[in-house]
Amino acid sequence: MAISDRLPNSVKSRMPAQKAEDQAAEAAATPQVPLTELRKRRDALAQQFGEMQYDLGGIVYEMARRDHYRMDVVTSKAADLQRVDAELGEAERLLRLEDAAAAGNCRFCGSLHAGGATYCWQCGERLLIASTPEVSNPAVPGEFPTNGTTPGFS
Repeated sequence: MAISDRLPNSVKSRMPAQKAEDQAAEAAATPQVPLTELRKRRDALAQQFGEMQYDLGGIVYEMARRDHYRMDVVTSKAADLQRVDAELGEAERLLRLEDAAAAGNCRFCGSLHAGGATYCWQCGERLLIASTPEVSNPAVPGEFPTNGTTPGFS
C-alpha cells in the first residue's frame, strides 16, 4: 500500500498526479458527441438544405409557368426547408462555439463571448443577469419592527 493511498481525499486532490488522473476520469465519464459526427451531420444538413431550396424554387417556377399556384404545397415545402435550416444553424453554432473555445452567445446580438466575460464585446450589453433578492418585509428606516422586539436587543 502506497503512502498516497492513506492520505485523505482533500490532500490527494492537491497532488498534481492525482489531479491529472481525476480530470482524465471525469472526461472519460462525461459522454460527448465527437466533433467529427457533428461536422458530418452539418455537411449532410447543408446538402439537404441546398437540394430542398433548389426543389422549392423549381416547384414555384413550374407553378408560375403553368399559372396555377398551390400555396398549400409551397407553404409545406417552405416549412420543411425552414426546419432543416434551423437544425443546420444550430449545428453550425455548436461548431463555432467549439472552434472558438467560447463560453456562449450574447442573447441580444448572438456574438460569441469568452468565459467570465461580463459585457458583450459587440453590442455592450450585460451578459450575466443580476439576480435581485426578494425582500418579503422591507424595513423602513426609523421604524421598529411590529413583532414587539427592539432591534439590537435580544
